[in-house]
Amino acid sequence: MKAKIKNRAPPKIALAVAGGGPLGAIYEIGAMCALQESLTGLNLNALHHYVGVSAGGFIVAALANGMTPHELCDAFIENTPVSGDVFDPSWMMQPAYGEYAKRGAKVPLMAFSAFWQFALGRKSLLRTMESFAPALPTGLFSNDHIDIALTKLFNRKGRTNDFRKLKTRLTLVATHLDSAEAAPFGSPGWDHVPISKAVQASAALPGLFPPVEIDGQHYVDGALKKTMHASVALDAGVDLMICLNPLVPFNATTFAGKIPRIVDGGLPAVLSQSLRSMIHSRMELGMKHYEQAYPDTDIILIEPDHHDPELYLANTFSYAQRRHLAEHAYQQTRILLRRDTGGIAEKLKRHGVHINLVTVSDTSRRLLPPAMTNHSARVGAAMRNLDDTLTQLGKKLGAMHLQHHG
Repeated sequence: MKAKIKNRAPPKIALAVAGGGPLGAIYEIGAMCALQESLTGLNLNALHHYVGVSAGGFIVAALANGMTPHELCDAFIENTPVSGDVFDPSWMMQPAYGEYAKRGAKVPLMAFSAFWQFALGRKSLLRTMESFAPALPTGLFSNDHIDIALTKLFNRKGRTNDFRKLKTRLTLVATHLDSAEAAPFGSPGWDHVPISKAVQASAALPGLFPPVEIDGQHYVDGALKKTMHASVALDAGVDLMICLNPLVPFNATTFAGKIPRIVDGGLPAVLSQSLRSMIHSRMELGMKHYEQAYPDTDIILIEPDHHDPELYLANTFSYAQRRHLAEHAYQQTRILLRRDTGGIAEKLKRHGVHINLVTVSDTSRRLLPPAMTNHSARVGAAMRNLDDTLTQLGKKLGAMHLQHHG
């Protein structure tokens, strides 16, 4: 028997958001903007429990801090927020120079030792080369800016970088590198760590980013253990669990002959499809387990269509693409709610949440205004340059006037 609306207390609603890098964050922001606009009785900034993994950790940490989905869109997609909040995905593509230097400092001693080991015949050439493994960087890119940027973001007035000062529950899951166990930052015993540092640890994808050191221990991406970690909130007890997953394997057979085959994209495309398939397969098993283990909780999964090429073929570091993808995720989520596949409306209704059919049926509704054409952009830039020139000219004329009459 599923949970029903309670008269004495409002229902406990939780949100679990999976990772997926910048692409995942873009999809999640667009989808949540659609949910916030289309669902009456649901406030995404006032939920009972938030659980985030990797890029999803940044999203739920912002929501728990009072940032609305549309404010996240301004900060992450538009990069032109009124409040000054900006989070640029390109920050995560800065080389890990500190890691390179740290590992590189070991090379001279290793080379000297390896030379003598090889010269004396104690090791083969292959074994000698293996001895240089500790000198290899543990990550290509630095993730330090995640901590720096989020510290500034969460230290603004009305927000906090301290789990213990939040008005709601927030859990950001990373993986303890030495034990391979989940690290639920925000839970008792783990809540002294700054939220920004927990997000950095949860998003430290091995090979791409170095492990994050916290209290002398090292942590990596929380998705190594589970895709969603929704059980963190389910174990604590909730009535409605909303899960958001941005990465699904792409079914390219629908577009045979229309777009390149996955294999034609080379190693990156093959690895991407393989990773998506493994992650999603694990998540599907997890969702089935949740439904059986928590029969009194309604569980809703929001994710992209497997036959949708837009998210699969995207360049997430293109500003124009980010806007397009966020808009696409927004519209696709509205379509999902309108079609109500999986009985979403019935599950929501049991907890006082309803789909606004007028809103989801409005085909003219957009998340973002249309981008300016190149001509409009050039005209706008020219007008700004002219205004700056006239301002500077006015200042110089004023200074000359003062000198003349001084």
